[in-house]
Amino acid sequence: MAHQTGIRFLLNGKDIVLEDVKATTTLLDFLRLEQRLTGTKEGCAEGDCGACTVLVGRLHNGALRYEAVNACIRFLASLNGCHVVTVEHLSGPGGRLHPVQQAMVEYHGSQCGFCTPGFVMSLYALWMENPQPNEAEVETAVQGNLCRCTGYEPIVKAALAVNQYGTPANDYLTTERDSLTAKLKAIQPEARVVTGPEDDRAILPLDAADLAEVLAENPKATIVAGSTDVGLWVTKFMKPISPVVFVAHLEDLKAVELTDDALTIGAGVTYSESEEAIRDAFPHLSAYWDRIAGWQVRNMGTIGGNIANGSPIGDTPPVLISLGAEVTLQKKGGSRTLPLEDFFIDYGKQDREPGDFVASIRIPLRRDGQVDAAYKISKRRDEDISSVAAGVSVTVKDGTITGARIAFGGMAATPKRAAGAEAALVGQPWGEAAFDVAAEAVKQDFTPLSDWRASADYRTLTASNLLRRFYLEHDAGTAGAVRLAVA
Repeated sequence: MAHQTGIRFLLNGKDIVLEDVKATTTLLDFLRLEQRLTGTKEGCAEGDCGACTVLVGRLHNGALRYEAVNACIRFLASLNGCHVVTVEHLSGPGGRLHPVQQAMVEYHGSQCGFCTPGFVMSLYALWMENPQPNEAEVETAVQGNLCRCTGYEPIVKAALAVNQYGTPANDYLTTERDSLTAKLKAIQPEARVVTGPEDDRAILPLDAADLAEVLAENPKATIVAGSTDVGLWVTKFMKPISPVVFVAHLEDLKAVELTDDALTIGAGVTYSESEEAIRDAFPHLSAYWDRIAGWQVRNMGTIGGNIANGSPIGDTPPVLISLGAEVTLQKKGGSRTLPLEDFFIDYGKQDREPGDFVASIRIPLRRDGQVDAAYKISKRRDEDISSVAAGVSVTVKDGTITGARIAFGGMAATPKRAAGAEAALVGQPWGEAAFDVAAEAVKQDFTPLSDWRASADYRTLTASNLLRRFYLEHDAGTAGAVRLAVA
């Protein structure tokens, strides 16, 4: 098979063609060191501070959409066929300041200025998507941007006032949308991309079938979707990861399908792309989803990647396990499906055979009498890694608990169900006494570690108290609330 040996993408207003692109070259380094576009800053190099925020436009089902992403952990090779927009490309009518920039000036949203380009780009992405946001929507959009000077209030006020200085209808990305879409369609690859030196090789399969072929040929390859974790392997740990197989561009891993009994999400679907479907099918995950990292990371990170990475503190596995989710693994020659909880074997070890990749996640829809909750405990409310994460699903019929699925992250070497707590609940009347027993039983289900995020004692007490919290939230001190929940 003939392979494409370089990548091609749009950068602001010009066409970029690059040969021999290293897998571990980040977009940030390319922008600053090779293009001298120094408005994009390096603050943390791990996707936390947002100073490196840029917009990336990509085709999805033929339509062009732009998202705010972290350039510091986005690998350059993954941008094949995309449009990258940096702060230098923003301008208003007649070359004046862009409306977002003007609002930041008028409302004193910048002091030292280091973080300002990142804030501008996040607010630009919000403005293009939602020109009249409320304060909560602004705060969600800048979850992934940190500022040490202004205290955020002037930035929020600026975001709410952008429309005083212009409208998205007159913005470059709107007026040139058809032209940009046509340009991106013209540079989409027609074959597998293989680029970079042997010890830093990047591979972009053409589709999921080609991905299976690539992994059959390279069973020890590093699969990269959103790079929100693997990016740190490179920027912080200098870990060799070649060959790297990039999969975020694969449309056949991006399906979201709702049937009568389940929601199935392709492994390449990002948190942001899945948000609407998750909120509709599982309302209790709405607030939880907003607390997964920051907006830029949710635009890049995928549910499939969060699962495949196998971290014991990953945000999605505990809540999905509590809902009875299944994962489908695919490789050349076939596929297999297993309960998500069985995918995690031990720390850093998953039930993945050579050539396997996560293809999709199937989540059964709620049944009558099912009461669900999701909890994330972290030092910082927004954009932080969980100390403890929990998914709780209890089924009640005629006032008796007939089923319980309780899963925790951060409590063991893998995301794990609380078997003793579940057994303590099943068959018992819905009531405080049953949950008190379960809360004590959960202490015997886990032997957590102490680390800088939390001590073992704190994690044990927190897990126990989350079960009591679940009961109190869903009982609300009234029989009526319980009757509604179990009807």
